[in-house]
Amino acid sequence: MASDPALATVAAALVTLSFPFYIYGAWVMIDAETVTWDLLIYHLKFIVVGLTLNTVPVVVWMVPRLFDQLGGFAAAHAFFGLQAYAMLTFALTGIVRILQAKRQHDLYDDPEQDLSLSDLHENADDWRRRLRIGVFGYVFFWIVAYLLGVARYVVKYGFI
Repeated sequence: MASDPALATVAAALVTLSFPFYIYGAWVMIDAETVTWDLLIYHLKFIVVGLTLNTVPVVVWMVPRLFDQLGGFAAAHAFFGLQAYAMLTFALTGIVRILQAKRQHDLYDDPEQDLSLSDLHENADDWRRRLRIGVFGYVFFWIVAYLLGVARYVVKYGFI
């Protein structure tokens, strides 16, 4: 079986590799004037890859080892990582409702309709706020957890 530092390096590399997928997925949506169904699917392909590259090391490597080394950096790293996933869940509560409303009004297949997202449902602005807060919170807490993880890695293994 591989050594602890080798597995930690693979986990760190996978989590690090997830960030460019998040950034590109976000840029695709920010750069678009109109979000079509095809654009949404294209965006989600990158976000899902990023989430997979991040979540697999968390579930396979980090969580099983957490309680054996809980203290200091590990506790802070776990706390902020958990906060990131909580914010992602919060964002999903907005995403799902927006997706449902846009599908109901056929805005993905016929994006040329002159209809504001706020006009789709009385709570649409709240859903958008949840989405924005959740995504911003996820990125913020992810970065904090990532930096703490890198610090743990350097302290524990003495190399980058």
